[in-house]
Amino acid sequence: MKVIAAYLLAVLGGNACPSAGDLKDILGSVGAEADDDRIELLLSEVKGKDITELIASGREKLASVPSGGGAVAAAAPTASGGGGAAPAAEAKKEEKVEEKEESDDDMGFSLFD
Repeated sequence: MKVIAAYLLAVLGGNACPSAGDLKDILGSVGAEADDDRIELLLSEVKGKDITELIASGREKLASVPSGGGAVAAAAPTASGGGGAAPAAEAKKEEKVEEKEESDDDMGFSLFD
């Protein structure tokens, strides 16, 4: 991802055909290590292609990827006077359990891995 980001930054900066050295300079400016194999692979894949067309085709491919999550439905309190407290207590217990499971903020990966 960092090599792709460096490539896109170079193109955005006006360099229509960035070289491996350009990408290394961009990555080095933020303290990231440049992997020569990945840089060469990216440059060979995008050689002679228009970046806007590549992005458009990538969007089309991502449109078919399912992105829905499994949401847990909480029980709504009832309007009746006698049974309203029990469902509310159960909902509070469920919320506490969910908070403990969401402790991993970066989802197991870094922006520059």
